[in-house]
Amino acid sequence: MSNSSSITEFLLLAFADTRELQLLHFGLFLGIYLAALLGNGLILTAVACHHRLHTPMDFFLLNLALLDLGCISTTLPKAMANALWDTRAISYQGCAAQVFLFVFLLGAEYSLLTVMSYDCYVAICKPLHYGSLVGSRACGQMAAAAWASGFLNAVLHTATTFSLPLCQGNAVDQFFCEIPQILKLSCSDAYLREVGALVFSVSLVSGCFVFIVLSYVQIFRAVLRMPSEQGQHKAFSTCLPHLAGVSLLVSTIMVAYLKPPSDSSPSLDLVVAVLYVVVPPAVNPLIYSMRNQDLKATLKKLILVVIFT
Repeated sequence: MSNSSSITEFLLLAFADTRELQLLHFGLFLGIYLAALLGNGLILTAVACHHRLHTPMDFFLLNLALLDLGCISTTLPKAMANALWDTRAISYQGCAAQVFLFVFLLGAEYSLLTVMSYDCYVAICKPLHYGSLVGSRACGQMAAAAWASGFLNAVLHTATTFSLPLCQGNAVDQFFCEIPQILKLSCSDAYLREVGALVFSVSLVSGCFVFIVLSYVQIFRAVLRMPSEQGQHKAFSTCLPHLAGVSLLVSTIMVAYLKPPSDSSPSLDLVVAVLYVVVPPAVNPLIYSMRNQDLKATLKKLILVVIFT
């Protein structure tokens, strides 16, 4: 029987058993990773360098792109390297760092999406007070609060998870260090220490979810009362990308963490993890640039500059 003090590394779940399939998975995820880097990198460049994109929503979008880049870079490069070099190992310290960074960035992203729903609510329901309620100082404070909540959540979960004695070996049934999979390795009653951290996270997630739902109830009520179809179209164009981004992240996380234990299998867990770890960072740039005309025009100019220089 092993414990955490004797474990120096963890063994991650391999994408496939045969060398050919491993290389195929490596190529597939490399393409997705490069697409995420390109899409989020273009958004960062566009928002940072063009004065027309200095609105509160664009500021939040810049933060979202940073978080998406961090999330996918925390997990995917190590998994791709393992597939390329036909290994499964990750050091104990590397696993702890991966857990901390992933929980930090994912928690901050969820909090930021909540802040963005507030921005949409004020823009649609209280347009006359938008400048005072969502000024530059308020934007900075809300973004800082989102990052701070993710940091606190990550410290709490990482410290709790890696203080548990591990009695079930060191093989993690996931392609990255995921807390539920590490908890499976703990001693039978040790996971109860995680209850306090779990209560904090559930409270935070539930509060954010209720706030987002209530915000969009008010938004849709206000939009449907608009007499002009053009006004309705503009309002929906402002908020639908954010709603799509929220729905994508929340639905995939709910499937990952709320599915019945009886339905759990390594293959299913792997697919679900890909949905909430890999897909949102790669798809979010498309979602948010599709209906933002200023952002779309700026991105086109940036792409043309890159191509012809």
